[in-house]
Amino acid sequence: MSGLRVVLPKGSLERATLELFADADLAVSRSSTVDYRASIDDPRIAEVRILRPQEIPVYVAEGLFDLGITGRDWIEERAAAVTSLGTLAYSKETANPIRVVLAVPDESPVRTVADLAASGTGPGGALRVSTEYPELTRRYFASHGIAAAVSLSYGATEAKVPDIADCVVEITETGRALRAAGLRIVETLLVSRTELVANPTAAADPERRHSMDQVHTLLQGALEARDKVLVKLNVAAERLDSVIDVLPSLRAPTVSELFGGDGFAVETVVRKAEINILIPALRDRGATDILELALAKIVH
Repeated sequence: MSGLRVVLPKGSLERATLELFADADLAVSRSSTVDYRASIDDPRIAEVRILRPQEIPVYVAEGLFDLGITGRDWIEERAAAVTSLGTLAYSKETANPIRVVLAVPDESPVRTVADLAASGTGPGGALRVSTEYPELTRRYFASHGIAAAVSLSYGATEAKVPDIADCVVEITETGRALRAAGLRIVETLLVSRTELVANPTAAADPERRHSMDQVHTLLQGALEARDKVLVKLNVAAERLDSVIDVLPSLRAPTVSELFGGDGFAVETVVRKAEINILIPALRDRGATDILELALAKIVH
C-alpha cells in the first residue's frame, strides 16, 4: 500500500495545525513558510500539501488527497462527499464551534425566516443577500421557497446591510461582532467544527482506513493531553483515604503499595487548570513527594 496523501489548511488554521501535528509526533517539514508542498517522516504518509480550507473538501472528495482537515462549513458549502473521521478542536479558531447565521438589521421587523419573503428590495422583490457561502445560502432560501439574489462577499459582509444587502449569512462564534455592526441573528443555518475528513473510496480500503485511524489516534491523543498533567505522590496508609477524596482523575487513580509497606504511591491524570488548588490541598492532607509531569498524549 502506498502512503496517504494529506492536505492541511493554509491561513488562520495553519500554525495551529502544524503545532498539533508536531505534538502528535507527525511533524510537518517544508523548505519555507510559503511552500505549499511538505512532508511528514512517517511511513503511513506519502505526501503533504498545504492549501486553502475552502478547497480541501472538493480535493478530498475527488480523490486528489486521501485525508484532509477543513471546516464543516466548507464541506457543506462545496457539497463535498467526504467521510468524516471526527472533529478536532485544537486552536482558538476551532476550540469552540462557529455558527453560520442569518442576520438582519437590528431595527428590522423581521423575526423569522418566513418574514423575509416579503421584505426583499432587489429586482422583482428578490431578497438581496450577501455572504461568503453562496451555495449554502442559495440552498437554504430555496428550501424555504424564498426568492433570493445571493451575492458573494469577499469580506466585511456585515457592513453591506442595508445599502447593498437586505440581510447577510455570516459566521460567528459569540455574535458580538454582528451586534456591534447593528445586526440581529434570526436563525442558525449550520454549526461548524473543524474535522478530519477522508476520501470515501480510500476510507473504504481496510489498509488505508487503518492508517487513517492511526493518524487520528495520534492527533486526538495529543489534543487530549494538552490541558492535563500527571500527578504522582506518596502518602502514609492512614492518610490515603483523605488524599483520594480530594484527588480528581480521568478514571480511578492508580494506587500501589510502597516497598516495605511504609505507605502508598498514587498517580492520576488531572486538569492543569486545577493543579494550583490541588497540590496545596494534597499537601494539607498528608501527601509527600508530589510530582507534576507534563503529558504528550492520552489515548483511551
